[in-house]
Amino acid sequence: MRKSAPLARWISGCASETRARLLSRCARIGTATAVVLGVLLWPLAAHAHEVPNDVKVHAFVHPAGSSLQLLVRVPMSAMQDVDFPRRGIGFVDLARADAALRTAAQLWLADNIRLYEGDRLLDAPTITAARVSLPSDPFAASYDEALAQLARPRLSDETTLYWGQGMLDVRLDYAIRSSESDFAIEPRLNRLGVRTLVVLRFLPAKGAERAFELHGDPGLVRLDPRWHQAAWRFVVLGFEHILDGTDHLLFIACLVLPLRRLRPLAVIVTAFTLAHSVTLIAAALGCAPSGSWFPPLVETLIAASIVWMALENIIGARIGARWVLAFAFGLVHGFGFSFALSDSLQFAGSHLITSLLAFNVGVELGQLLVLVVLVPLLALLFRLGLPERAGIVIASALVAHTAWHWMTERFDRLRQFPWPTLDAAGAASMLRVALVVVVAAAIAWFGYQGWLAWRERAARNEGEVN
Repeated sequence: MRKSAPLARWISGCASETRARLLSRCARIGTATAVVLGVLLWPLAAHAHEVPNDVKVHAFVHPAGSSLQLLVRVPMSAMQDVDFPRRGIGFVDLARADAALRTAAQLWLADNIRLYEGDRLLDAPTITAARVSLPSDPFAASYDEALAQLARPRLSDETTLYWGQGMLDVRLDYAIRSSESDFAIEPRLNRLGVRTLVVLRFLPAKGAERAFELHGDPGLVRLDPRWHQAAWRFVVLGFEHILDGTDHLLFIACLVLPLRRLRPLAVIVTAFTLAHSVTLIAAALGCAPSGSWFPPLVETLIAASIVWMALENIIGARIGARWVLAFAFGLVHGFGFSFALSDSLQFAGSHLITSLLAFNVGVELGQLLVLVVLVPLLALLFRLGLPERAGIVIASALVAHTAWHWMTERFDRLRQFPWPTLDAAGAASMLRVALVVVVAAAIAWFGYQGWLAWRERAARNEGEVN
């Protein structure tokens, strides 16, 4: 028995050493596993608060009595600076979420959105309600539906909702002087996502509901603009559009190159303006074809009009009747203007025709600015020794080369769309276009006859003076 004691101690020591080695090895394995899992899961944690690509916000604005209500639904995943309490593998801990919800409502909505009564910035709002909703919960269909959703009891604490799929519904109340005032909003929600869309519906105290789709940062939006406010906005839009539209600028440059004299340029530019005004208004009133093939067709024809005018400059065609071409091509350019203007008509309020005319005024001002710059510049170049004919041919050839590439690219895009079928709807669409052309031709004829009468009267008066 005594001899067996050392053996027992040796066995016990080996067992202790083996156990220690096993524990050490398990610890190393556990540490390595933790490191591997950390490396694998780190991108998920790092990207959990990245700015999402597309964010859609629904909002309702409704003045009632002495309060202006703003109801908003925002995806929780867009609020990057707010840590919503979670449980499990990322589910929202609804039992502890109330404070975080109000923090998100304050930081991202109340502190960012600005509402105006007239030109007066409203005071900070009261957060009347803030709750988590499921994406399937009703909200966007109507104001009454959104208000009812905000009044419902909050979700059960046992609801399993991943935080990135939840919706934050918020009601903000602003103190106002009168529900019949003119209101404006400056959303400032573009930081929610790379591309942010705010679908806003305004329910005035009197009058019909108005819908807006605000992309990015639209600036100050008048929810019920006065006529002069709408007119000024569209004058600016027209002025900016003509200066940003390279194809329209090249067309005007082709008109200017062979003339550079005020009287013939005035007639040609006026014909161009009248023509695009007719088709722009007609398109806004629904008289243009609605098929997907129509916009690429118009863009192709615009490029073709530039090629045509440039080639006329090169071959030295007679320019006495150029106003006719300017008018005909102006009809096409007017449809092009309507495509650019379609997203902005929501800002016209009840002043559609006023806004369209104001847009044309802005376009005309932009064209006059181009003429004021181009005519003296070309005169200076020709005076410095550049042969006039060679200069016109070289400049027109460069324009024709650029427009030709545009035309072929746009034509390739056009071929991807199905052409309209000769059914009742297609016939009605063509009839509307024909009616627009007839009206435009009548305006051109009366305008030209008036101009001839004015010239004849001016010549007669000049003869009597002499």
